[in-house]
Amino acid sequence: MGDRSARRVGRRTLLLGAGATAIVGVAGAFAGVETGVLPGRPSVDRVLGLGEVDIPVPSGDVGPVTYRSFRSVRRGTDVTWGLGLPPDGGEGLPVVLVLHGRGADAHSGFTALHLQAFLADHVRRGRQPLALVSVDGADRYWHPRASGDDPLGMITSELLPRVAEQGMDVHRIGVTGWSMGGYGSLLMARESEQGRLGGLVVAAAAASSPALFASFATSSPGAFDDAADWRRWGDLAAHPGVRSTPLRVCCGTSDPFAEQTRVYRRRCHVAPEGGLGAGRHDDGYWRSLLPGHLDFLGRHLNG
Repeated sequence: MGDRSARRVGRRTLLLGAGATAIVGVAGAFAGVETGVLPGRPSVDRVLGLGEVDIPVPSGDVGPVTYRSFRSVRRGTDVTWGLGLPPDGGEGLPVVLVLHGRGADAHSGFTALHLQAFLADHVRRGRQPLALVSVDGADRYWHPRASGDDPLGMITSELLPRVAEQGMDVHRIGVTGWSMGGYGSLLMARESEQGRLGGLVVAAAAASSPALFASFATSSPGAFDDAADWRRWGDLAAHPGVRSTPLRVCCGTSDPFAEQTRVYRRRCHVAPEGGLGAGRHDDGYWRSLLPGHLDFLGRHLNG
């Protein structure tokens, strides 16, 4: 009987120990989720059912989306760009440049996020009509690279003149983007304020889940050439470099970039609109931001 009791006690101890380990593991996961330091955080949130945000794509008529290509000297390759217009079209519309995230392209904003549907709804609600312009930037993080690939120079000296030829107003533009493109939006706002975009004026920038890194060592592979390249182009969280350009900066709290987004917002001279709330690093969250982004950009491009 004593052996049987010992076995029962031993089994109970084992089960309690396993349970405690599981509880500690789950508690640790939740602690990592809350502090933003857990590796693979988006995957953990999906397993735990945290942070999912999305909104329906607006119904109704949408405007045309057309694509064109050109040989880019600045990038050394063929580049595709897209132009999305409201249902009634229009000449002389102010331009919002749409910068895609890593692994995406000029089509992604229209095929994955359905920007044309949100633009049509934006206009139906009586807001400022806009022209949306997307472009291929590959995974070059929207800045000049040591290889000679220069997506930023391509935008200012090759893309926007072509947009102007289509009758759009490019003397001052809005910029928006998600992930890598969110970073690119904030980068263009900084470079515009510093007078380093060849006279181009970024009137406002709206960033979704911007890919901001605390150091070169923590940056995505291939995002920057080396530590010096990161210091010149990537060190935005601690040094936003924007004092007067209106910003809207949003990130989901279940996003690996949440903490650096908090740092960026805290370091801005004027607090950006937007903020952090429920959301993951995914299309659903980025779609949920589009009505607010378009309202914000239209307001600052009006007049």
